[in-house]
Amino acid sequence: MSFHWADWRNAAKKATLRRAWNAAQVLASYYLTRLLRRPIQWGMPISISIEPTTACNLRCPECPSGLRAFSRPTGNLRADFFRRVVDEVHRDTFSLYLYFQGEPYIHPEFLDMVHYAHNRGLFTTTSTNGHFLDAERARRTVESGLDRLIVSVDGTTQETYEKYRIGGQLERVVQGIREVAHWKRRLRSRRPHLIVQFLVLRTNEHQIDDIRRLARAWGADEVRLKSAQVYDYQQGHALIPEQSRYARYAQQPDGSWAPRHALLAHCWRLWHASVITWNGVVVPCCFDKDAAHHLGNLKEVSFRHIWHGEAYQRFRQRLLQGRQQIDICTNCSEGCRVWV
Repeated sequence: MSFHWADWRNAAKKATLRRAWNAAQVLASYYLTRLLRRPIQWGMPISISIEPTTACNLRCPECPSGLRAFSRPTGNLRADFFRRVVDEVHRDTFSLYLYFQGEPYIHPEFLDMVHYAHNRGLFTTTSTNGHFLDAERARRTVESGLDRLIVSVDGTTQETYEKYRIGGQLERVVQGIREVAHWKRRLRSRRPHLIVQFLVLRTNEHQIDDIRRLARAWGADEVRLKSAQVYDYQQGHALIPEQSRYARYAQQPDGSWAPRHALLAHCWRLWHASVITWNGVVVPCCFDKDAAHHLGNLKEVSFRHIWHGEAYQRFRQRLLQGRQQIDICTNCSEGCRVWV
């Protein structure tokens, strides 16, 4: 990825002394853990993801929300609960990702929550399929103080786009990107840094040059190519790109398929980041899409209690013993190139 000065300068403004000290504690904890082979955690998470909703308007084939395939409860994040979490963590935590599963803009109070986090000095990011960025929401997005807006565009023609974004309308997404760019100019705002994200699939890899060219014309600040996670990859998958440099998986000598990278016996995510579902369940990371690994519930105890608690430390210790035995780790991108 190329360097974007305005975006990083904006991020630097959020780096208070307390947050910098916290980040140093987290970094020291992580490397000391790797050295001693026992979990140590002195800091609070540098970044937190929180799920506004599990609902989505699309039917993407590799997404539990799109497939309507959750085994966990579904619903919307309560705004008062969100504010309580932000109030607890904002002094130490640097960035807040307002997405996990689901389409964030479906939540009726989503932009109010973004604005609240912005007022607490958090660096805010969200990711959207772009179907709800009409003129009013685009204006409110810019006014909310959102720092980064990631819009998924997985094709440059409707025919290609809808092969993965089932039920989606490319022209509507493009118009939404243009609306955000328009309101940034009109309100003379450098925020949000507008990213067009292109998930590289076999169905769209022939359009990589096109997306780079078109996204700039639409008003995007940056184009990111992302390698795709698929679930049933062992016997190959129709979505795995033919160009190996864009694929997370490689064919093995016996004909089966496996992740291209080795599964490391440590994981930076478990030391610097955390994920919170809409109903307050804290899970290890974004690969626990069905929230199978409960580390605590924020409706019962504080985040600090969970982060430094027995369940979290136990999970960290399991990582050190080998990630091969942890289901959510076997298809994880830790250690591989996500941005291609």
